[in-house]
Amino acid sequence: MAKGKKSVYFCQNCGHEETKWLGQCPACKEWNTFVEEKVTTGKTTAVKSQRESKVVSLSEVRTDDQIRIETGLEELDRVLGGGIVPGSLILVGGDPGIGKSTLLLQVCQRLAQEKSVLYVSGEESLAQIKLRANRMGQFCDDLKLLCETNLDTIRNVIESRRPDLAIIDSIQTMYNEEVASAPGSVSQVRESTNVLMQLAKVLGVTIFIVGHVTKEGTVAGPRVLEHMVDTVLYFEGDRHASYRILRGVKNRFGSTNEIGVFEMRQNGLVEVENPSEYMLSGRPENASGSVVACSLEGTRPLLIEIQALVCQSNFGMPRRTATGTDYNRVNLLMAVLEKRIGLHMSNCDAYVNIAGGIRMNEPAIDLGIVMALVSSYKNRPIDETILVFGEVGLSGEVRAVNMPEQRVAEARKLGFETCIIPEVSVHMVKETTGIKVIGVKNVSDAMNLI
Repeated sequence: MAKGKKSVYFCQNCGHEETKWLGQCPACKEWNTFVEEKVTTGKTTAVKSQRESKVVSLSEVRTDDQIRIETGLEELDRVLGGGIVPGSLILVGGDPGIGKSTLLLQVCQRLAQEKSVLYVSGEESLAQIKLRANRMGQFCDDLKLLCETNLDTIRNVIESRRPDLAIIDSIQTMYNEEVASAPGSVSQVRESTNVLMQLAKVLGVTIFIVGHVTKEGTVAGPRVLEHMVDTVLYFEGDRHASYRILRGVKNRFGSTNEIGVFEMRQNGLVEVENPSEYMLSGRPENASGSVVACSLEGTRPLLIEIQALVCQSNFGMPRRTATGTDYNRVNLLMAVLEKRIGLHMSNCDAYVNIAGGIRMNEPAIDLGIVMALVSSYKNRPIDETILVFGEVGLSGEVRAVNMPEQRVAEARKLGFETCIIPEVSVHMVKETTGIKVIGVKNVSDAMNLI
């Protein structure tokens, strides 16, 4: 079949294809997202499978647990669900300079001692990779490097060498000659990922893909890219701060609620084994508007400091600011305080901040936000040995949260003496040795305690 070229229009948000330009995407309903691209029609090459295709019954399928490959980074293994599954395709996204390449190079540093590893870079030269590796320490001589953007060449190298692990940095720089569009376009990213997915599944090669993100924080390219891969990891954090958070938003082999915490240093990323202690470092003493709350990320409880500043407004429209949590949630909780407790906050400026730059949206921190607002409004500091958590409803009631025993255990480990929790969750906390657990029904009860 002779190859030809035609113009099609792709939605940059979801990857929907149309033969003509449309103002609104019929799939995702986004406006002005269609771009024109030239595509080649005709035969396309694919990775040849060695396995015979046949239909089998469900009872014949074996469910033996696959042996996972540990990366040597416990925080990364936690997010992946216990390690790397052989033959999986993993997408790592994050802001520029956040540490994606550094993280994957450290994975290569540890795995190259036992496995065959291939690091493919389309953005950096061999000398640049070597300079970054020198800062990290000693590397195994068996680590193979390849600076290439032509996907056909990369495919041939992977098929001939059959490495256990391959790193593609980044997918936006890869160029497939069968697609007549520029690198980084919707067609190139989609088709290149499709080729890598076939390599991973047919050859059993684990492939990590680095993806750039847009200004909205999502992976650049079509949304279908995240549907094609097995795991999607986002590397978050302020590039001006030292800590980084690795969060899983999709994982076919494990939970999507786990996070990994790293600290960026000169010699690379260092795992933070106790994030709660790290987040609470530098707490002010005897300061009003400061309270410690507990949030849960997967199975890991995190103690965070919530700060609030409430002052009289000099303008007709009070100013409200929320950093690290939902702005609308803060307005809702302030309305609850004004209606149910009688605190006149309608003429006050309010600023709420979660110290350390971390972002939390779990409802369990509602009671902490309320206590911080009340403490700042009345200018009364809260005892530093008190920890609070609980969801606050519109009637001012304090509702139950999941896994309260794990939260109390984390507070006891860090030296807290009192926990103020929802009363309906008190019976779920069985081990209270060394810490006092107090249950509250509503916000008024919590205010009377402090």
